[in-house]
Amino acid sequence: MKIDRLEAHDRLLFFKKDQEATINQGIEDCLKRNPLSLALQRRSPYIYIFAHPRTAEDGVTKRMLWQPRLSRPSPQTNSYLFRVQSNTEDIEICWMLPPREQWTQYKKGNVTENDIVNWSIAQFTNHREDLAAPYADDFSQERINAILTDIAREIEEEAIMKKMSLKQETSEEFLVS
Repeated sequence: MKIDRLEAHDRLLFFKKDQEATINQGIEDCLKRNPLSLALQRRSPYIYIFAHPRTAEDGVTKRMLWQPRLSRPSPQTNSYLFRVQSNTEDIEICWMLPPREQWTQYKKGNVTENDIVNWSIAQFTNHREDLAAPYADDFSQERINAILTDIAREIEEEAIMKKMSLKQETSEEFLVS
């Protein structure tokens, strides 16, 4: 079978753009639609977004899980970490680590080479403690716990108010009947 180099190149460009669009959409959805992310952004000048693919029960389908957080997680393969300035489009890539068995695909000279992935792999291999280190302006664990407790209380209060409003609507229906 003869491979058309131009067609293969076009497909590679499409694949890269599609992957970038998927990641950007995941970050945007997490920032603008995830209730925890919105609550964290109201209380913090930054948030981390930790993303990691998971295989569905069918063993084939993969989905990306997007987790907003205030603390920097430990680096792990098959994960991505971004740091975002709250309520902005300012996104910094902390790492992009594919599964270990795919690392050679991203090496310099390969069609799928990627500078950010190669840097992340080198950091993970040689300077993992640097990848895990928090930023100078990250909150202390005590402050993070206080923020999370405040958010949990707020969610609980909203649930109580929702229950009360449902009970009130139900009792009003009985009064009208």
